[in-house]
Amino acid sequence: MKTIYDHIAANNRKTWLLLLLFPTALSILTILATVLAFYAMGDLRFAAQFVAPHQEFLLSHNITITTGNVYWLAGWFFISSYLPFVFGVAIIWMLISYFCGDTMMLSFARALPLQKQENPQVYRLVENVAIAAGLPMPKIYIVDDESLNAFATGRDPKHASIALTTGIINKLEPLELEGVIAHEMAHIGNRDIRLNMMIITGLSVFAFLAEMIGRSLRYPISNNKDSGKIKILLLAVMLALIVFNFFVAPIIQMAISRAREYAADATGALITRNPRALASALKKISSDARVEILDGKKTMSTACIADPREPKVAFQSMLATHPPIRTRIKRLMEMGG
Repeated sequence: MKTIYDHIAANNRKTWLLLLLFPTALSILTILATVLAFYAMGDLRFAAQFVAPHQEFLLSHNITITTGNVYWLAGWFFISSYLPFVFGVAIIWMLISYFCGDTMMLSFARALPLQKQENPQVYRLVENVAIAAGLPMPKIYIVDDESLNAFATGRDPKHASIALTTGIINKLEPLELEGVIAHEMAHIGNRDIRLNMMIITGLSVFAFLAEMIGRSLRYPISNNKDSGKIKILLLAVMLALIVFNFFVAPIIQMAISRAREYAADATGALITRNPRALASALKKISSDARVEILDGKKTMSTACIADPREPKVAFQSMLATHPPIRTRIKRLMEMGG
């Protein structure tokens, strides 16, 4: 029988492998798109313009330019010339998200801060779980919705928040609610809150770049005779970004989110030493997890303990961000100490 520690280690390894797929898949898609564009144009002279400045590099690596590889080399060098700009935009965007992302997420959910005197029992539960997890006390927020859901956010354990719906507070038994809080505390301790913001921000950067490229195609690039061909290359990159954002990235994001949910379940069970309480809570949550205000907030779904969107959207989709709750319950019930 696998122990809690086995589940945590396996899911952590899977997450890092999946994260590597983001830059790998994007690089492959954009290079293939530009190579196909060069082949479609069939202009060796035009392709050679992108390869010629790198002859010293090619010679040092014993790479000979031929009619068979010039389009591949041109595609590679064309994409690599834009990487500094892409990384610059991504870094700026991620810094904004790093410092403001949690405020935005709490605002999306219309979450309000909970003072200790307003609900001492919930405050003590969070405090006790934080102590058991060896983490700082997070801020507590309440989402005014009678559904059963919760999420954690923040850039690190020192700047973390846990949001609970009024429904999850009122409808769960204390031990079940403790299990949910431990699950969210696990997301904080495992740095999933930062990971979620990085993924959401990274995807928005590429969507923004695709939109900017699309807008730039409306205007003349230069007065030289190759301006039309450069536009074809930019169009190829834009299409690659669109394919990545709408088809490839959601699959990777889904896999990462599922791995992190399994890891948070296992870590939460480790914190409370009571996997059955969290399993019982998940069973109740599965009956009413929808938070109406988050129906249109697809990016928020990865942060919640269960997908907060309308059931037909959340659970019937092949790209559901959460693993089936029955599977999560089964895993929790099978965990040893």
